[in-house]
Amino acid sequence: MEKVPEPTLRRLPWYLSVCRLLKQRGEQYVSSTRLSKETNIVASQIAKDLSCVNIVGRTRVGYDIDNLLEVLENFLGFTRIHKAFLFGAGRLGSALLNDTGLKQFGLEVVAAFDTSPRIIGHNVAGIPVYHINELEAKMRRHNVKIGILTVPIDRAQEVADKMVVWGIKAIWNFTPLRIKVPENIVVQNTSLYAHLSLMFNRLEGLEGEPATNDI
Repeated sequence: MEKVPEPTLRRLPWYLSVCRLLKQRGEQYVSSTRLSKETNIVASQIAKDLSCVNIVGRTRVGYDIDNLLEVLENFLGFTRIHKAFLFGAGRLGSALLNDTGLKQFGLEVVAAFDTSPRIIGHNVAGIPVYHINELEAKMRRHNVKIGILTVPIDRAQEVADKMVVWGIKAIWNFTPLRIKVPENIVVQNTSLYAHLSLMFNRLEGLEGEPATNDI
């Protein structure tokens, strides 16, 4: 299978979410037109995206929902549990620790790290919080490859460096800072503030225009 384009990878979870809802309602098939209505993505693009993962619909029938769920969940990695550490157990970090939906999509946070005496030694949503200095020992115990970065911006690069040194291979970065890491480290930037500014800008500049989904 050829490498799937990044825009397609961003859209595939949307189709998966719609199919999960339809499955809960007892439906067996879904057309690209129905998916288009639910996601606001044109039907031809949906068909092209699904063909990238070898999913083809049947004329006048559509896509088999069970098959869609199986293929998409396996391709996206949601059927496997990927263990992760979280760095920065403040408000945003704690919110992520309390998000039970992450595990449904294959991500299990097994420990968090911080430097605040107020929270070190406690549990957040049943997940223990350790001092960052304990990272090396915990890495040896859990063999975690994914790190979630939610520290203050002035600590982001320092903590990212520690993560890389002790074996983290992929960083989900929630800070506004574009951290610098070696080429063999995967970084996914998810800046809440960047998306917030984009929303404000669109609200001001496109007020009165039909709303569209960001794909």
